[in-house]
Amino acid sequence: MNFHKKSLGQNFLFEKNIIKKISYLANIKGENVLEIGPGKGALTDEILNRKPKSLTLVEKDLELTKYLKKKYKLNKTIKIINKDILCIDLEKFFKKKLSIVGNLPFNISSQILIKILKSKKLDEKLNDLVLMFQKELGEKIIAKFPSKNYGRLSIITNFKLLIKQKFLVSSNCFFPKPKVESMVIHFKSYKNKNFYIKDLNNLEKVTNQLFSNKRKMINKNIKKLLKDDVLKKIPRLNLSLRAENLEPNIYYKITEIFEKNLNV
Repeated sequence: MNFHKKSLGQNFLFEKNIIKKISYLANIKGENVLEIGPGKGALTDEILNRKPKSLTLVEKDLELTKYLKKKYKLNKTIKIINKDILCIDLEKFFKKKLSIVGNLPFNISSQILIKILKSKKLDEKLNDLVLMFQKELGEKIIAKFPSKNYGRLSIITNFKLLIKQKFLVSSNCFFPKPKVESMVIHFKSYKNKNFYIKDLNNLEKVTNQLFSNKRKMINKNIKKLLKDDVLKKIPRLNLSLRAENLEPNIYYKITEIFEKNLNV
């Protein structure tokens, strides 16, 4: 049966060695695991071999959900949810320690990552986060300052997550074969003790505003967020720089001050 739906960005991973490699990155034995986009269960099978305490599968495709329910009907460890991961309240899962794995649909992978990053208990409840992205997006996520791929995604991700490992996956490992390579990234949660940002939506707002005219100086855009007298309090802030020339800590400090001034 052909389950592939182009509209859902589905590419099914079948290469056994890669599947095994992904499963061994995450803390699984005796742990609660959430798998996003299990497809036909290739990675699911390997996760089950590692003996998790519980395994929740979130699959948007109804046909695939029916297939998975039939495939695992005798397995008491698995719970299968037929829903878009972007419409699920992740806070319910973070009531207990959790490892998250997923071969993400390319078309919504950055949205899924941001949704996970916004989870309030991420730093205390996340064991491991192992996700597969399109290589081009993966390079933006792991980008260091300064580099050509450095930008909003790396700034936001690095506030909450540490990148432990990464490896590339050839397009030959999927069916149907995508036109691009993929990248698997292993993250660990991280509590940034140097800055206090109450709501990650505000870091998103700040980076959105300053990167909206990437090639121009931040001077005009930052004044849409903060007044001149407040800007003077930010150390090492040079208003004649472009957004890509500001290191991550400057963005965190701007957001911290932006939040303090929201109710002033």
